[in-house]
Amino acid sequence: MLGLYLLAMVLLPLAGFFLARSRAGAVVATHGAAVHSRPNYHGFFTAALGFLPMLAILAFGGPLAAKFAVSSGLSHFPPEQVADATMRGALMRDMISLSRGDHAGGAGDALQAASASYVWTARIGAWLLLALGVAAGAVGAWMSLRRIDVDFRARNHFERIVKYVLLLAATVAVITTIGIVLSVAFETMQFFSKVPPLDFLFGLEWSPQTAMRADQVGSSGAFGIVPLVTGTLLITLIAMLIAGPIGLFAAIYMAEYSSRRVRGIAKPILEILAGVPTVVLGFFAALTVAPIIRELGQAAGLSVASESALAAGLVMGMMIIPFVSSLSDDVINAVPQSLRDGSYALGATRSETIRQVVLPAALPGIVSAMMLAMSRAIGETMIVVMAAGLAANLTFNPLEAVTTFTVQIKTILVGDQEFDSAKTLAAFALGFVLFFFTLFLNVIALNVVKKYREQYD
Repeated sequence: MLGLYLLAMVLLPLAGFFLARSRAGAVVATHGAAVHSRPNYHGFFTAALGFLPMLAILAFGGPLAAKFAVSSGLSHFPPEQVADATMRGALMRDMISLSRGDHAGGAGDALQAASASYVWTARIGAWLLLALGVAAGAVGAWMSLRRIDVDFRARNHFERIVKYVLLLAATVAVITTIGIVLSVAFETMQFFSKVPPLDFLFGLEWSPQTAMRADQVGSSGAFGIVPLVTGTLLITLIAMLIAGPIGLFAAIYMAEYSSRRVRGIAKPILEILAGVPTVVLGFFAALTVAPIIRELGQAAGLSVASESALAAGLVMGMMIIPFVSSLSDDVINAVPQSLRDGSYALGATRSETIRQVVLPAALPGIVSAMMLAMSRAIGETMIVVMAAGLAANLTFNPLEAVTTFTVQIKTILVGDQEFDSAKTLAAFALGFVLFFFTLFLNVIALNVVKKYREQYD
């Protein structure tokens, strides 16, 4: 039924567009240049008035119809079962699975009746939604067709609709960001009600395992994030020491030295690294890079862990090279050729021009590329899980195993969890700190761009 509704959302506005354009064309043929808007704008305005009501009804009516269908099905179960959140979720899953024909277990009479009621209510709701959507779209298109005239400002009305749609999109993006921050902040405040903030921010030991019951043997939990900060910064530093110079030098070569043919081949191949799944890079780090580092370390008489920060940092640096090289290449190419010509006219060589003219002019963009790559490295999970391990060691030795914020978030939230324990809430606190980590990097990049930005004619 959803497919039929989407088809109607395409066909009805399309029909309205061609019909309105045809009528507007007849008006233009009669009145000539006196018509305010071109026929295409009348068509766009009619299509918009047909499409937007249908979209609104689908966005608001779809979830409402689904809620009524679920409520109708759950009404066949005892109220005490429906009142329990866990039981209600299990009943909903079984009911929906039976309605789709993939319920593996035996279905009782109550479950069969609930599934039948759910299917019937969902089908009726879908047909009502389709009828209401088509009717609303048809009314909107009809109202637009009635307004086609010599003096009707279809272009102004359509541009106003576009402006409001763009404003709505921007508002949704902002509200979504605020909602994410508030949801994480709320869970973080719950965590801080169980663990003192100073112990969390300045503690030197991270061991979130806690006993589930008072009579159970288990750790009381240690939630100091200093080992996670050092591990995250250590791996990120190694990755940037690899990706920064290689990416920047590759960008300089492709922008200033290579021919068009070499650039056309080298840049796509380099950017393929950005499309390699991180789990594949994690396998490469764990099965190839880590053993090589361990063998070289043993040959030099060094003690190297089977999972080390160096292995994860090296492979992560390979992963973020395209972020640095591609963005830096675009920024360097954006530097006006007149600056290069002026430098050559003063007798500077190509290398001197790049070092003293091009790179200073492209500095804000290069810094932004570095900050973006650093944020990408901080947020990486799979490579660290497979190559650096889970041990929260407070060390700056790249040959030892370390862990990061994202790895611990993944580890804590794997499996069934109770979301009122300090262990589970710690994942939200880590996410909140990580959010400010990346925000701090973005603020630095914006300040650098603002301070060193140069505008050219």
